[in-house]
Amino acid sequence: MYGRACCDHDDSHPLPHQTYAALVGGPLDGLLLDITGWRPEEVDDGAALMTQLGRWPGGRALCDPRADASRPLGGPGVVCRFYYSGDTP
Repeated sequence: MYGRACCDHDDSHPLPHQTYAALVGGPLDGLLLDITGWRPEEVDDGAALMTQLGRWPGGRALCDPRADASRPLGGPGVVCRFYYSGDTP
């Protein structure tokens, strides 16, 4: 799944009606990914996020949920974490 981090990678303040995944590790550590409207299977697939900060500028940072991490069901705010797993051109 391709995605976009909250507010163009420069703000980590969530909007009250949105649903987010917190990005952990790698070049996008600490940012939020807006996953509002994503189906559960899309969240389970993780995201390949465009960034100029990775190994390949203009490439993608790969971020995935951990199978053993609990995740609240829906609702606004941060509902899960996506962990950095590498870069791709």
